[in-house]
Amino acid sequence: MTKLVYFAWVRERIGKAEEDIALPASVVTVTDLLNYLKTMGEEYETALQFPDVIRVAIDQEHVDHDEPIGNAREIGIFPPMTGG
Repeated sequence: MTKLVYFAWVRERIGKAEEDIALPASVVTVTDLLNYLKTMGEEYETALQFPDVIRVAIDQEHVDHDEPIGNAREIGIFPPMTGG
């Protein structure tokens, strides 16, 4: 099981802050994960409709979308962030 943690408007659109999920073997990279999540329901598809702007952290380290998920314990999914 992998813990997915959703932040800001991603969390609001999906309707939950986090969930534990068993990822299928076909989910190898962050891109695969985002594509898989979009198949889990309309709320996921809406939240992730523009995957290029979504930021992802694996075990609290920001990664690119081509990054392998490996044995991640936690994956954070964020909307775009700005400095301040």
